[in-house]
Amino acid sequence: MEIQKYLSEQKERVETALKHYIPAPVVPFTRHIESMRYSVFAGGKRIRPILCLAAAETIRAKGEIGDSLLPVACALECIHTYSLIHDDLPAMDNDELRRGKPTNHVLYGEAEAILAGDGLLTLAFELITTDDGQGLSAVQRLDIAQIIARAAGSFGMVGGQFLDIANENSQYPFEMLQMIHRRKTGALITASVQAGAIAAGACADDSRALSVYGDEIGLAFQIVDDLLNATSTTEKLGKAAGSDETMGKATYPGYFGIDETRKKAQEATARAKEALCTYGENAEPLRSLAEYLFKRTY
Repeated sequence: MEIQKYLSEQKERVETALKHYIPAPVVPFTRHIESMRYSVFAGGKRIRPILCLAAAETIRAKGEIGDSLLPVACALECIHTYSLIHDDLPAMDNDELRRGKPTNHVLYGEAEAILAGDGLLTLAFELITTDDGQGLSAVQRLDIAQIIARAAGSFGMVGGQFLDIANENSQYPFEMLQMIHRRKTGALITASVQAGAIAAGACADDSRALSVYGDEIGLAFQIVDDLLNATSTTEKLGKAAGSDETMGKATYPGYFGIDETRKKAQEATARAKEALCTYGENAEPLRSLAEYLFKRTY
């Protein structure tokens, strides 16, 4: 399929929905809302929302899903953006550039950046749990909220970030690196796919297959991130290249070298696509997304 066309169309849907759901600045909260909006609309490929929509389309035809899943898709982007704002803080990764633009705390200050992240995280669960009459049942919303909360929390994304920081400048086994990657990056990607499956009414077999897909592309995504950090430029990445080595982080290239790392990302991508082997044309967006994420250059 024409993956670039698909990504462009789905991104436009998500962008339109985000503009609707992210509050407009209003007195006396103007600066706080502006800070939230700055990071949400600073760019980004909207991969997690698109994965959520594509997973639902794998189980049910696109026309059957409609726009019912867009609040959940936007919630995933809110959580992802909050995590980037907080990761960039001086107390965390101390980055001053994100998507080619100054990070939130550089423009708004550390306190405002923390609160912008907090605002986006809580807005996400408002979006998931608000009944807008577009088709998701209360049980589906509850299940989706629980899966996303678990993926974003202390044993998921937050826990992975903790482990990443706690193990800087130390020698630790490869098993720890795998744990960090699967939690810090992979957990929310897997949850994005699982949320789409729930919304589409997936059976147990569908849920298992799509969870495997999500796990594998989440791993591949972070391996490629490691690779790009080591081999690309700040201009291409839109953030500081070589920062992993500067901060003493363990990475796949550090363990395996560049060529073997690329091979491991390719193997994870192949396993992701294999998980979809029983699905037909409806799963083509997910297959193409897996390949796109492996081949990306930023």
